[in-house]
Amino acid sequence: MDSSLFLLVLIVLAALGFGFSNGLNDAANAIATVIGSRVLPPRTAIAMASVFNLLGTLTGGLLGAFVARTIGKGIVMPEALTLLTVVAAVAAATLWVVAASYYGMPLSVSHSLIAALLGAGLAAAGAGAVVWGIFTWVLLAVFFAPLLGFFGSFLLMVLVMWIFRRTPPDRVNTIFSYLQIFAAAFVAYAHGKNDGQMPIGIIALGLVLYTGAEFHVPLWSILASAAAVALGISFGGWRVIRTVGTKITTLRPVHGSVAETSAAAIIEAASNLGIPVSTTQSISGSVMGVGATRRLSAVRWGVARNIMMTWLVTFPACIGLGWVLSSFLNLFA
Repeated sequence: MDSSLFLLVLIVLAALGFGFSNGLNDAANAIATVIGSRVLPPRTAIAMASVFNLLGTLTGGLLGAFVARTIGKGIVMPEALTLLTVVAAVAAATLWVVAASYYGMPLSVSHSLIAALLGAGLAAAGAGAVVWGIFTWVLLAVFFAPLLGFFGSFLLMVLVMWIFRRTPPDRVNTIFSYLQIFAAAFVAYAHGKNDGQMPIGIIALGLVLYTGAEFHVPLWSILASAAAVALGISFGGWRVIRTVGTKITTLRPVHGSVAETSAAAIIEAASNLGIPVSTTQSISGSVMGVGATRRLSAVRWGVARNIMMTWLVTFPACIGLGWVLSSFLNLFA
């Protein structure tokens, strides 16, 4: 096996490993609220999330793979990269995601990969290789996704409270216990259409660098990536689930339904525009929003602050990791 083919195989394996870590951390996005409100037992919720994430990844990959194309050729110009650079970027992002999952901190897996790609690209080819216009859109999403989640879920929760103001609480809980299952499935599906496209984009980028052909997404990469992310979800990510589902605020079925619906709508819209958006930021912001409708003190702002600090640190940390690993590996090129 020649060195280029070896590196391509390594990229494919690293991309699938990243997809697994994506599912491991982002399991919380789809099911933390449905577990936190005790609508579904954990194992049932994880099985449901795995299935719908698989469907979302397949759908997103087959219907244009817009987010995968942004990852593969929209952050750093492919012609400025090498196979080693891509290996460095994926390894850096995976290290960061695994570390955050271990400490139970929800973070943006997509932004980890984007930042690592940026750092690796800067080390390999300098600032001229970065597609700054698209990167700016990604940065804007860092701020707007949690804000839209917060205010969207806050307003939707106020509307729901007004509509059901004369309905007995037990009846409301029964209705939304069923609705929350559908909302959680929607989040899992939307996650697959957005975050599930990350390993697909990396594999397609590796194929471009190896073959010199035009950017395209082969079917096998969609199937393999969907399976990797679903497998990661099936392993749980229990520490992250506890953080999102129980530590931010106390959730009942109505709160979980509203938070998940708001977050899923944001993620779905971003996926169709080809914008990698943080499912973690969307759902965490939405959970804070529904909690704030009771009273501001109902949100544990200390936990929220720690989550937001992880979001802010992700970009410089992954840019730095990507730069260091790329610089090191390219010494052997």
